[in-house]
This record gives sequence, structure tokens and C-alpha cells, in this order.
Amino acid sequence: MPDNLPPVLDATDRRLLDILQDDCALTNDGLARRAHISPATCLRRVRRLVETGVIERRIAIVSHDALGHGLTAIIEVSLAQQSAEALAAFESRVAGEPEIQQCYRVSSGPDFVLVVHVRDMPAYHAFVHRVLTTEANVRNVRSFFSVRRSKFAPRIRV
Repeated sequence: MPDNLPPVLDATDRRLLDILQDDCALTNDGLARRAHISPATCLRRVRRLVETGVIERRIAIVSHDALGHGLTAIIEVSLAQQSAEALAAFESRVAGEPEIQQCYRVSSGPDFVLVVHVRDMPAYHAFVHRVLTTEANVRNVRSFFSVRRSKFAPRIRV
């Protein structure tokens, strides 16, 4: 199968993915029991899902509020130069910033949309100054602040 085609997923693979999206901390035996398959089959299938890139990584979702990171900003960033090199350089620059939870290169509007979590407004200003205003190629920054999160669902329908 060519590398650019997604792997074929059967009903068992989809069931495993659905269960893992609810709780990725299950043991192999627990996952196998919930998926109604043998532990050996479960282990083999999950390994294949990881090796083929269907499962990117297994993580815990931590509450921002519980850690005191109560301010969420959605930031639109427009660059002065949009060459492939300039776009890649900006992506590379922001990839290492711990406050940035998500970074999207978008079209028909700004060049990037960032989802940023910080403790409070002074931390937001420090972040913007350190990351965005010192970046020579940033032409415009427009920020929106979350008043309330009404939905957060990292689950992908399988």
C-alpha cells in the first residue's frame, strides 16, 4: 500500500480506537476485555495502529483551571511575508512555546491561528511580547479571549 494512503480499519480497530479515546490508561488486558478480543490480538492491533500513525500518541488531558492556567486566548497571526520559508520558520519558532496548545496554518484570512493557555492577562502580555512582537515577520496579531469553554472534545469519530 502506498505511504500516503490511510490504513484500512476494520470494526475491531474502530472499537479499540473508540475505547482508547475514552481511556488510554487501560491495561492491555482491560482493553482486550472491553473490545471483546484476546489480549494477544489486542496488543498486536494497538501496536499496528501506533506504527501506522493512526494513534499519534497517548496522553492525559490536564485541566487548565486546576493548574491555574485560567486564560485561553485564540490568536490570529498574519505574517508580512508568506513565502514557504517564512511560513515554515514561524511554525518552527512557535512549536517550542509551551503556552501554545494548538497551532494551525489557515487560509483565507490570517496565516495562523494559535490556541494559547496562560495563567492570567500579565502572562498573556509577556507571552505576546516574547513570542510575537519580537518576531520581525509578524505583521498583525488579533486576539480573542475565552469567556467560557462550552465544548472541548479531542475525540475523533471513528
